[in-house]
Amino acid sequence: MERLPTFERVDFAVSPANEDAVRAVDAWPQWPNGRLALIGPSGSGKTHLARAWAAEAGAVIIDATDPHQAPLNLPALRGRTVLVENADRRALGGVVSDEDLFHLLNMAGVDGGSLLLTAQTAPLEWQTIVPDLRSRLNAMTAAVIDEPDDVVLEAVLRRAFADRLIRPADDVYAYLLRRIPRSAPEAVALVALLDEAASEGNRGITRAFVAQVLAFGEDEAFED
Repeated sequence: MERLPTFERVDFAVSPANEDAVRAVDAWPQWPNGRLALIGPSGSGKTHLARAWAAEAGAVIIDATDPHQAPLNLPALRGRTVLVENADRRALGGVVSDEDLFHLLNMAGVDGGSLLLTAQTAPLEWQTIVPDLRSRLNAMTAAVIDEPDDVVLEAVLRRAFADRLIRPADDVYAYLLRRIPRSAPEAVALVALLDEAASEGNRGITRAFVAQVLAFGEDEAFED
């Protein structure tokens, strides 16, 4: 049985890869002009950090790529804390137009309002044909999360195993960290693969079992 993932701040692993971004988010509500862009590659933890902030700040959460997102009621968002996820990909079928984003940026910092945007690329790189939006994006403060390091990847692995109610042997983590790509989504996918293989064979997840599943021979180049 797999547990639904959560975005509790206590589960977010702080490391050199993200500590500057964490400090920037934690500076709320003192963000310049009430705005901050949180930038990082897929699986870097930006959604986790942003959703934890949203819970603390009581923010309205908007996914700019969700075609099922309710149309924005901009007047109702004045003075509110707002999180817009995937702001750089808003043209992919969501309901956040360039004009919407322009108005959200203008409302940030007014009457106690704040705006956090998440994206994979910096606001300077976002495409827009609205000149006034372009100038505001160019001036926006950005906090960057780097590719996951070992601290973050181990936390991802531990959370993914825990979500599946699995307790692997202690040496499994160090073994995996020396071999997996620097990608949180791939780490989660690997846990799913190990869970499936263990369930089929009614096996515990040990280092030897992981090596067998992933075809890492103990006499190969990855040997300790």
